[in-house]
Amino acid sequence: MDKFFKISERKSTVSREIIAGVTVFLSMCYILFVNPTILSDAGMDKNAVFVATAIAAAIGTLIMGLYANYPVAQAPGMGMNAFFAYTICLPAAANGLGYSFSQGLFAVFCSGLIFIIIAASGLREKIINAIPKSLKYAVSAGIGMFITLVGLKSAGVIKADTSTLVTLGNLGDKSVLLAVFGIIVVLILLSRNTKAAIFIGMIITAIVGVIIGVCPMPTHVFDTPPSLSPVFGKLFDQPLLPLLTDPKFLMAIFTVLFLDFFDTAGTLVGIATRAGLLTPKGELIDANKALMSDATATTLGAIVGTSSVTSYAESTVGVESGGRTGLVACTVAILFLLATFFSPLMSVITSSVTTPALVAVGCIMMSSVKHIDFEDIADTAAAFLTMMFMVLSYSIATGIAVGFLIWVIMKVVKKEREKINPIMYGLAICFIIYFISKAL
Repeated sequence: MDKFFKISERKSTVSREIIAGVTVFLSMCYILFVNPTILSDAGMDKNAVFVATAIAAAIGTLIMGLYANYPVAQAPGMGMNAFFAYTICLPAAANGLGYSFSQGLFAVFCSGLIFIIIAASGLREKIINAIPKSLKYAVSAGIGMFITLVGLKSAGVIKADTSTLVTLGNLGDKSVLLAVFGIIVVLILLSRNTKAAIFIGMIITAIVGVIIGVCPMPTHVFDTPPSLSPVFGKLFDQPLLPLLTDPKFLMAIFTVLFLDFFDTAGTLVGIATRAGLLTPKGELIDANKALMSDATATTLGAIVGTSSVTSYAESTVGVESGGRTGLVACTVAILFLLATFFSPLMSVITSSVTTPALVAVGCIMMSSVKHIDFEDIADTAAAFLTMMFMVLSYSIATGIAVGFLIWVIMKVVKKEREKINPIMYGLAICFIIYFISKAL
């Protein structure tokens, strides 16, 4: 084991790696309850998605540990699940793309295959360098704002209003008050740098919810894992070729790929830097293996029945605990598999309990705005409109399309064409086609 994972070589121990793995799992296991809640809004069976989330996370994390030997855990990504449920599968009448969840899973599957090609072909650097840094950070911040909106809306903290579009919800409602309480608890825990702050906050909120009668008391804790059949392999139960000739569907594939690719790249760089997994030239050790692990996880996750699987920034807490090798990831994978036997707890996790997690993740993602170049008006306008249109149009894809188009237009007008990568011109044309297809 020591030789396989290079534990001694990376100046760690088996016990330290396992403890780091447990710490990482506790920091990210909130996704087991949040992901089913979000994807159920896309028409998916909540219990089946719970199992799919755990299995996809276990598979992806195990590949990352055994193949790439990285102390990085994977699971369905926050933001990507929101795009799946509230853009791809949202009815066209509500400004979504109007696809079924099985069609959405096929989009995720296709994006995973393309990701595999990118990881295998060495196109990584060209694609990463093609997208302006400000737009990458704006997308991350915008998604943070978007999932916060989703959380507040689902718990009733904010609601629709005919005069002002949105307004504050009924603070006399116990469910609303529970969500507000949970948000405060999680933010306090985060401010105190508490490990597994989001998970602990959700547990506290759920307990209080049971006490005040908002959340039902579970009849038992352990049970046989629910059936995967409502979601497993459903992406293949439909005609696939017509989808690949649909411009809107191709846009969905691109957006899923974009979110997954850059989220993974950013997370891996951050974690590898902390873990000392960089070459003397500052490049990631076995970068293609790590990217391939993520791409494979997304592809297999779509077959299992969940949205894109990605590397989790929460893996950083494992590195801070001393974890340096893939044994950390393998430990997390085993714990995810064991978690499938805790499905009865799903009944306690209402929208009031998941909202604090969504708000907390939104706050964390919002911190990326500090990297935006606000001295450049093109970067500022494009970043700002990316974030605003994500929220106001209730569509991550629309926000990305608007921001990218504005950036290209402004750079051309400012006669800064040398700063525009040819790939950006291609994307701009794709986004124009996307808007035309929505108008027709």
